Amino acid sequence: MNGKKVTGNVVAIVIALFFAFPTYWMVSSALKPTKDLLSTSYDLIPFSVTGANFATAWTKPGFLGSLGNSLFVTLTAVVAAIVVGMLAALAMSRMRFRGRKGFLMLMLVAQMAPFEALLIPMFLMMRDLDLLDKLPSLALIYFAVTLPFCAWTLRGFVNGIPYELEEAAMVDGCGRWGAFRRVTLPLLGPGLVATSVFAFVTAWNEFLFGLSLIKDQSKETLPVWLSGFQSNFGTDWGGAMAASALFTLPVLVFFLIVQRKMVTGVTAGAVKG
Repeated sequence: MNGKKVTGNVVAIVIALFFAFPTYWMVSSALKPTKDLLSTSYDLIPFSVTGANFATAWTKPGFLGSLGNSLFVTLTAVVAAIVVGMLAALAMSRMRFRGRKGFLMLMLVAQMAPFEALLIPMFLMMRDLDLLDKLPSLALIYFAVTLPFCAWTLRGFVNGIPYELEEAAMVDGCGRWGAFRRVTLPLLGPGLVATSVFAFVTAWNEFLFGLSLIKDQSKETLPVWLSGFQSNFGTDWGGAMAASALFTLPVLVFFLIVQRKMVTGVTAGAVKG
């Protein structure tokens, strides 16, 4: 192994450790007893391990309900954003229409808008339409904020699929829908997976809209429920870390299921315009 490969591997390991450390610290803190958490020794390895923090998080009122609420709004928003985003990407990539460039720029600008800037208009609109405190409304908000990203990203993947393949399928007897279903959709699979993972993480971790638009505790999402570990009397760090570890499990499971196609999609997206 030459020097460049050794250097590259060392740099890659350091970067991987840097990004993995917060997750390791979260899990190790969740396993420590309270007296160790309040200690100033900052042991990297928990010498005494307990499952009490996970029991506290699991039995805390509202955990399973918040988990179900988060799964509902996230999956609803991501599925809708992927379907509509794919159709928008196909239109932007395959069709030429007046105002197309302006529409592309508008979508790019929409991605750059911070959630904080959208909060007040969204809140006023939901209030006037009597849609506050409803989970489908929150799913609609998540759909709206993830759609520009999905459409813009999928457009790059569609651009990388030669239109001549669809034309060849139509010459062989497929209709336009058959050519899309048999040729374009399978080739678009890795892009759909990669885009859905990033959209899932965005909606799953969202806190601001969930806090502002939902006041009924039975309808709050997991990020909002997590804030309940902090009170005027202090923060239950062990319970909060255990709940955070449980909070990341659905994302981890989803990532492990689709990781192979996601890597394919990300690497393909790196070279397609």
